[in-house]
Amino acid sequence: MTKISRLTRSHLRLTSIVLIGLIVGIAAPDSWQLVTRALVGWNVAVWANLLQMGWLIATSSRAHVKAIAGREDAGAVTVVGILSIVATLSLVAIILELTSAKGLSGALKFSHYVFTGTTVLGSWLLLGAIYTFHYARLYYQSPADRRALRFPDAESNPDYWDFLYFSFTIAVAAQTSDVSVMSAGMRKAVLAQSVLSFLFNAAIIGLSINIAAGLIGT
Repeated sequence: MTKISRLTRSHLRLTSIVLIGLIVGIAAPDSWQLVTRALVGWNVAVWANLLQMGWLIATSSRAHVKAIAGREDAGAVTVVGILSIVATLSLVAIILELTSAKGLSGALKFSHYVFTGTTVLGSWLLLGAIYTFHYARLYYQSPADRRALRFPDAESNPDYWDFLYFSFTIAVAAQTSDVSVMSAGMRKAVLAQSVLSFLFNAAIIGLSINIAAGLIGT
């Protein structure tokens, strides 16, 4: 069995969501530009994944979080890498979509701005969410006496809310706040998310200025 086949089988839920996004993108009207159709499919996949992740975060007990993290294999790192790259590439597609909106006016132009804004938000939230689960995996697969993260309340069994807090603190503030990073593997993950978050935050500021200028000029 190839590595791709193993990843597909071990991440069946994610694979199903990706396939749904592809189907929606392909089924979109032929009159739409290729970039628009791709972003529609991406949005469907992203928001479906975020809903599923949100439900898991809200309903999982500490024991469940530990069990899920313990079952994940090394292929999870590959999935995080692929999703991070694709999410970043979506920014390029968003720029192309905004470029195509320059020739529009009125409600149609505004709808393009709402669409691109929703896409940026979804991609940004996806990055924070996938790193939340990645941090949980790194934490619970590290030795019990040398955990990859140290929480200030000395909590030995943090749940997804704790990792969500850690992930989005990095996303919005580019710092680890009151949680200490205790392993080389965790530092690499934090560095990767910090760089990606910087790119996204800079892109969001630039796109916001672009959209505001476009609306004012309408």
